[in-house]
Amino acid sequence: MQNFSIAIAAFVTAASALAFEALPPKAADPANNPSSSAKIELGKALYFDARLSKTGKVSCNSCHNVQGSGTDNKPVSEGVDGQKGARNAPTVWNAAFYPVQFWDGRAATLEDQAKGPMINPVEMGMPNHDAVVAAVSKIQGYHPLFKSAFGDEQINIDRIAQAIGAFERTLLTPSSPFDRYVQGDHKALSPAAQRGLNLVQKTGCLACHSGTNFSGPNLPTGSGFYMRFPALPSAALEAKYGFSKDLGRYEATHKDADKHMFRVQSWRNIELTAPYFHNGSVATLDEAVRVMAKLQLNKDLKDSEVHDIVAFLKSLTGKRPKIEAPQLPQ
Repeated sequence: MQNFSIAIAAFVTAASALAFEALPPKAADPANNPSSSAKIELGKALYFDARLSKTGKVSCNSCHNVQGSGTDNKPVSEGVDGQKGARNAPTVWNAAFYPVQFWDGRAATLEDQAKGPMINPVEMGMPNHDAVVAAVSKIQGYHPLFKSAFGDEQINIDRIAQAIGAFERTLLTPSSPFDRYVQGDHKALSPAAQRGLNLVQKTGCLACHSGTNFSGPNLPTGSGFYMRFPALPSAALEAKYGFSKDLGRYEATHKDADKHMFRVQSWRNIELTAPYFHNGSVATLDEAVRVMAKLQLNKDLKDSEVHDIVAFLKSLTGKRPKIEAPQLPQ
C-alpha cells in the first residue's frame, strides 16, 4: 500500500506540473488517410447506414449516437437480434484524441476500430468484411461517393474504414467552460468548478486523467495508456457493481500482466455519458466520483468534495456540432 501511495504521489506531482491545454478545434489526419469534404460526407453516410449490419437495423450510430452523447446511454449496447454486448459503449466524441481505441486498446486507430463492430457477431453481425463490401457495393448510390472521395469507384473495407475514420475525426467538442478558462476567461468556471479543479489535483485524480483529453498523456498512436481497475480491493463495491468480472485488456492480449487493465477514459462530456464504467453499472456521476476515489486512491470523499469535483467535470462539456442524419444513398 505504501509503495502504491508513493507511486501515485509521484504521478500527481508530474501531472500537476503540466500546463492545462484547451481541446484543439481540429484533429490531425494520419498520413495514410488525408481528409477531404467528400471523404467526410461518405464516412457520415456509412456511419449512419444500418445496411452494413446483418439485419439491416444496426449502424455505428445505433450505439454511438452523434445526435446525442456519442453513446447510447445504456449499461451495455444492443446489437443484431437484440443481443447485448459485454461492455459499455464509449462516446465517439473526441475519440480522435485517444492513442488507442476500445476499452482494452485492441485497435490502434479509428480506422482499425471501425472494422471491428461490423463483423462482431453480437454488434453488427456480418460474417466477414467481404460481406460488408458486397453490401455497400450493391448500393449504386455509393459508387459516385467513393469516386469523389478516393478518385475511383473501387469499394473495399479499407476505404470504408478510412471514410468512417475521416468523419469521426470531425466529432470534436471544443470551447467547453474549462477550455475558455485556460484560454484566459477566468469567469468561465464557477467557484465550485474552480474548487473542483483544485481538488482533482490535490486528491490524485490527475495521476491518470491528465493530458488534453483528460485520458492520460498525449501518446503516439498505438501507445495506449492503461490503468488497473479496480486498483484497490473493496468487497462492498465489488458485490454491488461486479467490476472485477471483466478481465480488461487481458481479453485481447492474454497476458497475465494485463488482467483488469483498461484504457483510461476521457473526462470530456462525462456528464452526458451515464451510466459509467466498463460495465455501465454506476448510474450517476456523483457515485462514479466516489467509486473512483475509493477504488483507485483509497479516499472517502465528503459530500462537498464530490459536489465540487462534479461541478468541475461538468465544465468539460464542450460544444457539439449539430449533425443531421444524412439522406442515405440508394
